[in-house]
Amino acid sequence: MADIRFYHMQKQNLDQALPLILEKAYQADHKVVVRMENAKEVERMNALLWTYKPDVFLPHGSKKEGHAALQPIWLTDKEENPNNANVLVLTQGVQAEQIDGFSLCCEMLDGHNEGAVSAARKRWKAYQEAGHDVTYWHQSETGKWEKKA
Repeated sequence: MADIRFYHMQKQNLDQALPLILEKAYQADHKVVVRMENAKEVERMNALLWTYKPDVFLPHGSKKEGHAALQPIWLTDKEENPNNANVLVLTQGVQAEQIDGFSLCCEMLDGHNEGAVSAARKRWKAYQEAGHDVTYWHQSETGKWEKKA
């Protein structure tokens, strides 16, 4: 069973929150697959991750660069795990058909989108019924992540 974490973004948007999550995963020596809604978003995030902090190197790639097996962080709009990652990050409402093989699945949830929040509640219930360990994280007033459930 996987550890499923819902990150309810309220103080930051995806472009601000995702790089910080990826930094922590990379520092902990995890390999990560990040799923986005389409190829355009993959390439937008790919460019952002090279420039979001000038003093941080966050190695990653996408189909554009290739060499998926060598990438610690793989950005995709496909249901795939070409770098043998143990962490899956789902963004922009993307759902995974299969989370087996991942020890951790992080769902990045736009807290300002009621439709996304409602859909996440349904996935939460389904994950619990499947026996996964599900937790909910929200952002404090200062933007730090706090475990709430």
